Amino acid sequence: MKIRSFTLATVLIGTVALAGCGSSDEGGSGEKKTGTLKLGFMYATTTQNPFQEMAYGAKAAAAADGKVTLNAAAPTGINGPQQVQLFRSALRNSTDGIALQSLAPDLFVRPLNQAADNDVPTVAVDAAAPPGTKTNLFVGNSNTEVGIALGKEFIKHVPPGTKGEVVIGNDIPGLRLLEQRIEGLTSVIKKERPELTIKGPFDAKSEPTDNFNAWNSIVKANPKAIAFLGVGGQDGVSLPLIQKQTGRKFLAGSCDIDPAALKAVKDGSLFALSSPEHWLKGYVAIELLAKSKREGKKLPEGWWNPGTLIINSQNIDAIMKRQTNEQTRTEFFKSIVAEQIANPNKYLKPLDQAN
Repeated sequence: MKIRSFTLATVLIGTVALAGCGSSDEGGSGEKKTGTLKLGFMYATTTQNPFQEMAYGAKAAAAADGKVTLNAAAPTGINGPQQVQLFRSALRNSTDGIALQSLAPDLFVRPLNQAADNDVPTVAVDAAAPPGTKTNLFVGNSNTEVGIALGKEFIKHVPPGTKGEVVIGNDIPGLRLLEQRIEGLTSVIKKERPELTIKGPFDAKSEPTDNFNAWNSIVKANPKAIAFLGVGGQDGVSLPLIQKQTGRKFLAGSCDIDPAALKAVKDGSLFALSSPEHWLKGYVAIELLAKSKREGKKLPEGWWNPGTLIINSQNIDAIMKRQTNEQTRTEFFKSIVAEQIANPNKYLKPLDQAN
Protein backbone atom coordinates (compact mmCIF):
# COMPACT_ATOMS: atom_id res chain seq x y z
CA MET A 1 0.00 0.00 0.00
CA LYS A 2 1.33 3.41 -0.94
CA ILE A 3 1.94 5.65 2.06
CA ARG A 4 0.29 9.07 1.97
CA SER A 5 -0.42 11.61 4.70
CA PHE A 6 -3.90 12.43 6.01
CA THR A 7 -5.86 11.36 2.94
CA LEU A 8 -9.45 10.20 3.05
CA ALA A 9 -8.44 6.75 1.90
CA THR A 10 -6.58 4.25 4.04
CA VAL A 11 -3.29 5.92 4.84
CA LEU A 12 -0.21 5.86 6.94
CA ILE A 13 2.22 8.63 7.63
CA GLY A 14 5.78 7.96 6.62
CA THR A 15 8.52 10.07 8.16
CA VAL A 16 11.66 11.53 6.73
CA ALA A 17 14.99 9.77 6.71
CA LEU A 18 16.74 8.94 9.95
CA ALA A 19 18.70 11.83 11.40
CA GLY A 20 21.07 11.16 14.23
CA CYS A 21 19.61 7.77 15.17
CA GLY A 22 22.03 4.98 15.94
CA SER A 23 21.87 1.70 17.77
CA SER A 24 20.78 1.24 21.32
CA ASP A 25 23.36 0.56 24.00
CA GLU A 26 20.87 -1.73 25.67
CA GLY A 27 20.12 -5.35 24.80
CA GLY A 28 19.82 -7.33 21.62
CA SER A 29 23.44 -7.82 20.51
CA GLY A 30 25.26 -11.13 20.51
CA GLU A 31 24.63 -14.56 19.01
CA LYS A 32 21.63 -15.24 16.85
CA LYS A 33 18.86 -17.06 18.69
CA THR A 34 16.94 -19.67 16.72
CA GLY A 35 14.93 -21.28 19.51
CA THR A 36 11.84 -20.09 21.32
CA LEU A 37 11.91 -16.44 22.37
CA LYS A 38 10.39 -15.30 25.65
CA LEU A 39 8.93 -11.84 25.09
CA GLY A 40 6.56 -9.64 27.06
CA PHE A 41 4.01 -6.99 26.22
CA MET A 42 2.91 -5.02 29.26
CA TYR A 43 0.01 -2.64 28.62
CA ALA A 44 -2.12 -0.25 30.64
CA THR A 45 -5.51 -1.95 30.90
CA THR A 46 -7.59 -4.78 29.48
CA THR A 47 -10.80 -2.71 29.60
CA GLN A 48 -10.28 -0.17 26.80
CA ASN A 49 -10.05 -0.60 23.04
CA PRO A 50 -6.80 1.30 22.33
CA PHE A 51 -4.80 -0.99 24.58
CA GLN A 52 -6.60 -4.09 23.39
CA GLU A 53 -5.62 -3.16 19.83
CA MET A 54 -1.95 -2.86 20.78
CA ALA A 55 -2.10 -6.27 22.43
CA TYR A 56 -3.70 -7.76 19.31
CA GLY A 57 -0.81 -6.41 17.25
CA ALA A 58 1.77 -7.75 19.70
CA LYS A 59 0.17 -11.20 19.62
CA ALA A 60 0.07 -11.18 15.82
CA ALA A 61 3.79 -10.42 15.64
CA ALA A 62 4.54 -13.25 18.07
CA ALA A 63 2.42 -15.63 16.00
CA ALA A 64 4.13 -14.55 12.77
CA ASP A 65 7.53 -15.47 14.21
CA GLY A 66 6.24 -18.91 15.13
CA LYS A 67 8.59 -19.47 18.03
CA VAL A 68 7.65 -16.80 20.55
CA THR A 69 6.14 -17.29 23.98
CA LEU A 70 4.45 -13.95 24.56
CA ASN A 71 3.48 -12.81 28.03
CA ALA A 72 0.82 -10.16 27.35
CA ALA A 73 -0.48 -8.72 30.62
CA ALA A 74 -2.31 -5.67 31.93
CA PRO A 75 -4.35 -4.61 34.95
CA THR A 76 -8.15 -4.69 34.76
CA GLY A 77 -8.59 -0.94 34.78
CA ILE A 78 -5.81 1.65 34.76
CA ASN A 79 -3.55 0.99 37.75
CA GLY A 80 0.04 2.16 37.46
CA PRO A 81 1.46 0.47 40.60
CA GLN A 82 -0.15 -2.84 39.65
CA GLN A 83 1.32 -2.55 36.17
CA VAL A 84 4.77 -2.04 37.71
CA GLN A 85 4.31 -5.33 39.56
CA LEU A 86 3.35 -7.08 36.33
CA PHE A 87 6.40 -5.65 34.62
CA ARG A 88 8.73 -6.81 37.37
CA SER A 89 7.20 -10.27 37.17
CA ALA A 90 7.79 -10.25 33.41
CA LEU A 91 11.49 -9.61 33.99
CA ARG A 92 11.71 -13.15 35.32
CA ASN A 93 9.94 -14.92 32.46
CA SER A 94 10.27 -12.61 29.43
CA THR A 95 14.04 -12.52 29.35
CA ASP A 96 14.41 -11.91 25.60
CA GLY A 97 12.67 -8.55 25.69
CA ILE A 98 9.68 -6.55 26.91
CA ALA A 99 7.57 -3.93 25.18
CA LEU A 100 5.96 -1.51 27.63
CA GLN A 101 2.86 0.60 27.06
CA SER A 102 1.97 2.66 30.12
CA LEU A 103 -0.17 5.65 31.00
CA ALA A 104 2.11 6.29 33.97
CA PRO A 105 5.60 6.05 32.42
CA ASP A 106 7.23 7.98 35.27
CA LEU A 107 6.62 4.98 37.53
CA PHE A 108 8.90 2.88 35.36
CA VAL A 109 12.29 4.55 35.78
CA ARG A 110 13.56 1.96 38.26
CA PRO A 111 11.84 -1.06 36.61
CA LEU A 112 13.24 -0.16 33.18
CA ASN A 113 16.70 0.32 34.63
CA GLN A 114 16.34 -3.02 36.39
CA ALA A 115 15.60 -4.57 33.00
CA ALA A 116 18.75 -3.01 31.56
CA ASP A 117 20.81 -4.26 34.49
CA ASN A 118 19.50 -7.77 33.76
CA ASP A 119 20.20 -7.50 30.01
CA VAL A 120 16.50 -7.59 29.12
CA PRO A 121 15.91 -5.35 26.07
CA THR A 122 12.97 -2.97 26.35
CA VAL A 123 10.88 -0.93 23.92
CA ALA A 124 8.51 1.87 24.92
CA VAL A 125 5.17 1.77 23.09
CA ASP A 126 2.60 4.57 22.71
CA ALA A 127 4.31 6.77 25.34
CA ALA A 128 8.05 7.37 25.42
CA ALA A 129 10.14 6.03 28.28
CA PRO A 130 10.80 8.57 31.04
CA PRO A 131 14.16 10.36 31.29
CA GLY A 132 16.80 8.51 33.25
CA THR A 133 16.29 5.11 31.61
CA LYS A 134 18.24 3.17 29.00
CA THR A 135 15.15 2.43 26.90
CA ASN A 136 16.19 4.10 23.67
CA LEU A 137 13.55 2.84 21.26
CA PHE A 138 10.05 4.32 21.26
CA VAL A 139 7.34 3.00 18.91
CA GLY A 140 4.54 5.55 18.84
CA ASN A 141 2.54 7.74 16.50
CA SER A 142 2.67 11.54 16.43
CA ASN A 143 -0.19 12.58 18.68
CA THR A 144 0.13 16.14 17.43
CA GLU A 145 -0.64 14.81 13.95
CA VAL A 146 -3.57 12.78 15.31
CA GLY A 147 -5.08 16.02 16.62
CA ILE A 148 -4.29 17.98 13.47
CA ALA A 149 -5.94 15.29 11.34
CA LEU A 150 -9.13 15.44 13.42
CA GLY A 151 -9.11 19.23 13.23
CA LYS A 152 -8.77 19.22 9.45
CA GLU A 153 -11.65 16.79 9.17
CA PHE A 154 -13.77 18.90 11.56
CA ILE A 155 -13.46 22.15 9.61
CA LYS A 156 -14.80 20.41 6.48
CA HIS A 157 -18.13 20.29 8.30
CA VAL A 158 -18.07 23.91 9.51
CA PRO A 159 -18.37 26.66 6.86
CA PRO A 160 -15.99 29.63 7.17
CA GLY A 161 -17.43 32.41 9.31
CA THR A 162 -19.46 30.05 11.49
CA LYS A 163 -19.84 31.22 15.08
CA GLY A 164 -20.49 28.99 18.08
CA GLU A 165 -18.93 26.98 20.83
CA VAL A 166 -16.74 23.92 20.36
CA VAL A 167 -16.23 21.84 23.51
CA ILE A 168 -13.11 19.71 23.97
CA GLY A 169 -12.79 16.75 26.34
CA ASN A 170 -9.66 15.08 27.70
CA ASP A 171 -10.02 11.55 29.07
CA ILE A 172 -6.85 11.69 31.18
CA PRO A 173 -5.87 15.27 32.13
CA GLY A 174 -2.12 15.58 32.53
CA LEU A 175 -1.30 12.72 30.15
CA ARG A 176 1.07 14.33 27.67
CA LEU A 177 0.07 12.31 24.62
CA LEU A 178 -3.57 13.41 24.94
CA GLU A 179 -2.49 17.00 25.52
CA GLN A 180 -0.54 16.81 22.26
CA ARG A 181 -3.67 15.68 20.44
CA ILE A 182 -5.58 18.63 21.87
CA GLU A 183 -2.82 21.05 20.89
CA GLY A 184 -2.90 19.79 17.32
CA LEU A 185 -6.70 19.85 17.18
CA THR A 186 -7.12 23.34 18.60
CA SER A 187 -4.32 24.78 16.46
CA VAL A 188 -6.29 23.91 13.32
CA ILE A 189 -9.59 25.27 14.66
CA LYS A 190 -8.02 28.55 15.81
CA LYS A 191 -6.30 29.08 12.48
CA GLU A 192 -9.03 27.95 10.10
CA ARG A 193 -12.22 28.88 12.00
CA PRO A 194 -11.21 31.76 14.30
CA GLU A 195 -14.84 32.81 14.88
CA LEU A 196 -15.48 29.66 16.88
CA THR A 197 -15.13 29.71 20.67
CA ILE A 198 -13.19 26.77 22.10
CA LYS A 199 -14.21 25.64 25.58
CA GLY A 200 -12.22 23.19 27.68
CA PRO A 201 -10.57 20.79 27.70
CA PHE A 202 -12.86 19.31 30.33
CA ASP A 203 -12.13 16.10 32.24
CA ALA A 204 -14.02 13.39 30.33
CA LYS A 205 -12.67 10.40 32.31
CA SER A 206 -11.37 7.25 30.64
CA GLU A 207 -13.24 4.20 31.91
CA PRO A 208 -16.45 3.54 29.91
CA THR A 209 -19.13 4.33 32.52
CA ASP A 210 -17.22 7.30 33.94
CA ASN A 211 -16.64 8.67 30.45
CA PHE A 212 -20.33 8.50 29.54
CA ASN A 213 -21.38 10.20 32.77
CA ALA A 214 -18.74 12.92 32.37
CA TRP A 215 -19.71 13.68 28.77
CA ASN A 216 -23.39 13.65 29.68
CA SER A 217 -22.71 16.37 32.24
CA ILE A 218 -20.50 18.31 29.82
CA VAL A 219 -23.15 18.24 27.09
CA LYS A 220 -25.89 19.38 29.50
CA ALA A 221 -23.67 22.21 30.74
CA ASN A 222 -23.09 23.49 27.20
CA PRO A 223 -26.54 23.64 25.56
CA LYS A 224 -25.44 26.06 22.84
CA ALA A 225 -22.34 24.15 21.68
CA ILE A 226 -22.32 23.12 18.03
CA ALA A 227 -19.64 20.45 18.48
CA PHE A 228 -18.13 18.16 21.09
CA LEU A 229 -14.70 16.73 20.31
CA GLY A 230 -12.83 14.08 22.26
CA VAL A 231 -9.27 12.81 22.01
CA GLY A 232 -9.56 9.51 23.88
CA GLY A 233 -10.73 6.03 23.06
CA GLN A 234 -14.11 6.12 24.79
CA ASP A 235 -15.35 9.52 23.60
CA GLY A 236 -16.43 8.15 20.24
CA VAL A 237 -18.68 5.69 22.07
CA SER A 238 -20.23 8.07 24.59
CA LEU A 239 -21.01 11.08 22.37
CA PRO A 240 -23.14 9.20 19.80
CA LEU A 241 -24.98 7.44 22.62
CA ILE A 242 -25.78 10.80 24.24
CA GLN A 243 -27.11 12.11 20.93
CA LYS A 244 -29.33 9.05 20.61
CA GLN A 245 -30.66 9.26 24.16
CA THR A 246 -31.27 13.01 24.21
CA GLY A 247 -32.24 13.61 20.60
CA ARG A 248 -29.85 16.53 20.51
CA LYS A 249 -27.82 16.96 17.33
CA PHE A 250 -24.26 18.25 17.29
CA LEU A 251 -21.02 17.58 15.48
CA ALA A 252 -19.00 14.90 17.23
CA GLY A 253 -15.56 13.51 16.49
CA SER A 254 -12.96 11.59 18.39
CA CYS A 255 -9.84 9.43 18.26
CA ASP A 256 -9.22 5.66 18.35
CA ILE A 257 -11.40 2.92 16.87
CA ASP A 258 -13.69 1.25 19.38
CA PRO A 259 -16.18 -0.95 17.45
CA ALA A 260 -19.10 1.18 18.66
CA ALA A 261 -17.31 4.32 17.44
CA LEU A 262 -16.79 2.77 14.02
CA LYS A 263 -20.54 2.06 13.83
CA ALA A 264 -21.16 5.70 14.74
CA VAL A 265 -19.04 6.85 11.79
CA LYS A 266 -21.00 4.47 9.60
CA ASP A 267 -24.38 5.88 10.71
CA GLY A 268 -23.17 9.49 10.63
CA SER A 269 -23.34 10.34 14.33
CA LEU A 270 -19.56 10.83 14.28
CA PHE A 271 -18.07 12.81 11.40
CA ALA A 272 -14.69 11.08 11.78
CA LEU A 273 -12.23 9.22 13.95
CA SER A 274 -8.52 9.96 14.01
CA SER A 275 -6.80 6.64 14.59
CA PRO A 276 -3.29 6.32 16.10
CA GLU A 277 -3.20 2.85 14.53
CA HIS A 278 -2.53 1.08 17.81
CA TRP A 279 -2.36 -2.41 16.29
CA LEU A 280 0.68 -1.39 14.26
CA LYS A 281 2.50 -0.12 17.34
CA GLY A 282 2.07 -3.39 19.18
CA TYR A 283 3.12 -5.40 16.15
CA VAL A 284 6.18 -3.31 15.28
CA ALA A 285 7.45 -3.30 18.88
CA ILE A 286 7.36 -7.10 19.22
CA GLU A 287 8.64 -7.62 15.67
CA LEU A 288 11.67 -5.42 16.36
CA LEU A 289 12.43 -7.24 19.61
CA ALA A 290 12.20 -10.62 17.88
CA LYS A 291 14.19 -9.46 14.86
CA SER A 292 16.95 -8.18 17.15
CA LYS A 293 17.30 -11.57 18.81
CA ARG A 294 17.00 -13.55 15.58
CA GLU A 295 19.73 -11.52 13.90
CA GLY A 296 21.90 -11.04 16.97
CA LYS A 297 21.86 -7.27 16.48
CA LYS A 298 21.12 -4.37 18.77
CA LEU A 299 17.72 -2.73 18.73
CA PRO A 300 17.49 0.44 16.66
CA GLU A 301 17.41 3.67 18.61
CA GLY A 302 14.99 6.56 18.20
CA TRP A 303 11.30 7.31 17.65
CA TRP A 304 9.55 4.92 15.28
CA ASN A 305 6.34 6.50 13.99
CA PRO A 306 4.10 3.85 12.35
CA GLY A 307 1.51 6.41 11.23
CA THR A 308 -1.96 7.93 11.63
CA LEU A 309 -5.26 7.21 9.88
CA ILE A 310 -8.40 9.30 9.36
CA ILE A 311 -11.59 7.21 9.28
CA ASN A 312 -14.66 8.82 7.73
CA SER A 313 -17.57 7.99 5.46
CA GLN A 314 -15.26 7.32 2.53
CA ASN A 315 -13.23 4.48 4.07
CA ILE A 316 -15.39 3.27 6.97
CA ASP A 317 -16.49 0.09 5.19
CA ALA A 318 -12.89 -0.97 4.52
CA ILE A 319 -11.85 -0.28 8.10
CA MET A 320 -14.82 -2.11 9.60
CA LYS A 321 -13.91 -5.09 7.42
CA ARG A 322 -10.30 -4.82 8.61
CA GLN A 323 -11.45 -4.83 12.24
CA THR A 324 -13.62 -7.94 11.93
CA ASN A 325 -11.17 -10.21 13.76
CA GLU A 326 -7.48 -10.81 14.38
CA GLN A 327 -7.05 -12.60 11.05
CA THR A 328 -8.47 -9.70 9.03
CA ARG A 329 -6.29 -7.24 10.90
CA THR A 330 -3.19 -9.30 10.24
CA GLU A 331 -4.00 -9.72 6.56
CA PHE A 332 -4.72 -6.01 6.09
CA PHE A 333 -1.49 -4.90 7.74
CA LYS A 334 0.75 -7.62 6.26
CA SER A 335 2.25 -5.57 3.43
CA ILE A 336 2.36 -2.40 5.54
CA VAL A 337 4.35 -4.10 8.28
CA ALA A 338 6.71 -5.69 5.75
CA GLU A 339 7.41 -2.31 4.16
CA GLN A 340 8.06 -0.60 7.47
CA ILE A 341 10.38 -3.28 8.83
CA ALA A 342 12.31 -3.35 5.56
CA ASN A 343 12.80 0.44 5.56
CA PRO A 344 13.49 1.54 9.14
CA ASN A 345 15.09 4.84 8.13
CA LYS A 346 11.74 6.03 6.76
CA TYR A 347 10.10 5.65 10.15
CA LEU A 348 12.84 6.51 12.65
CA LYS A 349 13.65 9.96 14.01
CA PRO A 350 15.62 11.04 17.07
CA LEU A 351 13.79 10.46 20.35
CA ASP A 352 13.68 14.16 21.17
CA GLN A 353 11.53 14.82 18.11
CA ALA A 354 8.65 12.66 19.31
CA ASN A 355 5.45 14.68 19.49
